[in-house]
Amino acid sequence: MERRDFLRKAAFAAAGTMVVPAFMKPFEALALDELSLYKNLVVVQLSGGNDGLNTVVPFGNDIYYQMRNGIAIKPDDVIKLNDMQGLNPNLTCLKELYDQGWMSIINDVGYPNPDRSHFRSMDIWQTASDANQYLSTGWIGRYLDSNCQTCKFPYTAIEVDDSLSLAMKGLSKKGIALKDPAALFRNTNEPFFREMIQSDKDHLDEENLGYLYKTMIETSSSANYIQNTSKIYKPNYTYPNSGFANQLKTVSKFICSGLKTRVYYVSLSGFDTHVNQLNQQGRLLQQYAEGMNAFVKDLHQNNKLDDTLVITFSEFGRRVAQNASKGTDHGTANNMFLFGGRLKKQGIYNAAPDLANLDNGDLKYQIDFREVYGTILDKWLDVNNSQVLNKRFNTLGFI
Repeated sequence: MERRDFLRKAAFAAAGTMVVPAFMKPFEALALDELSLYKNLVVVQLSGGNDGLNTVVPFGNDIYYQMRNGIAIKPDDVIKLNDMQGLNPNLTCLKELYDQGWMSIINDVGYPNPDRSHFRSMDIWQTASDANQYLSTGWIGRYLDSNCQTCKFPYTAIEVDDSLSLAMKGLSKKGIALKDPAALFRNTNEPFFREMIQSDKDHLDEENLGYLYKTMIETSSSANYIQNTSKIYKPNYTYPNSGFANQLKTVSKFICSGLKTRVYYVSLSGFDTHVNQLNQQGRLLQQYAEGMNAFVKDLHQNNKLDDTLVITFSEFGRRVAQNASKGTDHGTANNMFLFGGRLKKQGIYNAAPDLANLDNGDLKYQIDFREVYGTILDKWLDVNNSQVLNKRFNTLGFI
């Protein structure tokens, strides 16, 4: 095949596979009985800036009702957790997990000099940078770069999506963006794709074409492994019918089938609630809670919950006072949720937000989000957090 024809057909084949990561390596040599004994991390991203005060409601604080007289959750509707805070009524499905000791809530998580831009603040959270620092690699990507014991496997991190977030991109290694293993398997086993990778070995040593050709070979090999490994697990737990729940169902399938993956990444978007917040946020929180309830109970049923830690974050919270459109505007600190079977401190981890001591109308952060990351890196993923976060952060006591 001529060089020009190869480029044209390779581009077409790559587009057909939707996501063709060059870092996926052949897996056939791995036996299917080598099931994962690793601890799994699942990162859940709530995109848009979820309103933490209407998620974990400070119903015991009168200031909350004074500053949100049109959108505050009524005390009788709050799912009480203690005398000060409770859950939004749309999070009813989380109360069961909370009561089982499988859930922890960290209040007022943020960082110094917060940025209210969706894009910039999300970059800060995904790269674990300072507010005035711009990084091109994500914190999970740098974990992959860290030469940890399991990072030699290219499938150490999987994002259940069509594209890869910055958080998953390292300098030399990246995670895998994969929404449907069966679809990738079908695409890479199309006769056209198979013919290309079997007939173009002459291009392997050419710098640019070799890179693309290797990508195609590795993608085909990877698709076979992921599909053949994950299909051995037959899910028997019923999940809600939502896109978010389907992402979690895919993660559960990967975990329970024994893929040697340590980090999974999923997301739920739509939390930018400037107008008529109650209905929009309530609908999204219900999707989130129902999906998480099914996911956690599914893992527990399959004896995988003790080896799984789930964290939920959003790029920022909202301002304490409501706006004129029955919504909220971009704020700063926010809460984080953690789920797992081996949480050291279940329930509410730290003090509720101090609504009487604000920073120009915004919550002051108590905990730097990189302390949460640092704790996970040190205590769960078994790598020194300074190696990934570029400086040492104190660890917390939730695991």
